[in-house]
Amino acid sequence: QVQLVESGGGLVHTGGSLRLSCAASGRTGSLYATGWFRQAPGKEHEFLATIIWSGGSTNYADSVKGRFTISRDNARNMVYLQMNSLNPEDTAVYYCAASLGSSLRYTIWGQGTQVTVSS
Repeated sequence: QVQLVESGGGLVHTGGSLRLSCAASGRTGSLYATGWFRQAPGKEHEFLATIIWSGGSTNYADSVKGRFTISRDNARNMVYLQMNSLNPEDTAVYYCAASLGSSLRYTIWGQGTQVTVSS
């Protein structure tokens, strides 16, 4: 099994930056892709970005393209989300999720980390 733990959330002012981290442990050799999602109060889960462990291909939601950057460190089994130019609409709980094998179906989720952007 694979476990994911997010960290790096917190309170930041408008225009600020944060870097979220997602640590994978367990059977990490089975990981295919890891993505970042968020959920704001009263809203649906929103896809933000994903990265393929082998090769590093990335994909972003239009809403964060140019502001957020996903990256990974294969040796440390870590995935990061660098978030710049944050605004209050980015306030949400941020989750990392993983898919296994060759699937892009995210079946493993972390517990989430809160990001709050003050105006």
